[in-house]
Amino acid sequence: MKTVRTAGLAAAGKKEGGASLMTWVNSETGPKTTHFWGPIANWGFVIAGLNDTLTKEPDTISPKMTGVLCMYSALFMRFAWVISPRNYILFACHVSNECVQLNQMRRWATWRYAQDPEQDPVLQIQESGKDK
Repeated sequence: MKTVRTAGLAAAGKKEGGASLMTWVNSETGPKTTHFWGPIANWGFVIAGLNDTLTKEPDTISPKMTGVLCMYSALFMRFAWVISPRNYILFACHVSNECVQLNQMRRWATWRYAQDPEQDPVLQIQESGKDK
């Protein structure tokens, strides 16, 4: 008798789990909305930044574009927090992107300020312009 009762409780739990999954699927933040797929697409920025960190040299980093991506992620972190309902997936995506882009900026700055001005033609032009 005890095993029949336990099996009945397990079946009821499965029905509730399936119902809660369908509730989420059909909710205003579920996978049928841009509230879900927009942040999923934004993870591409994070993946690309991580790939650049692992495979690219710091001299290929654009500080202007990296700065723009930092501002973009900072603005959208705030957006994800203030909208109703809060979009935690978007927030997590932009926190991650902010970290990746700040690391890229750090890599570029470390490389740039370690350069010898006498061997770098760009720095020579900048230095000659300061004398005038």
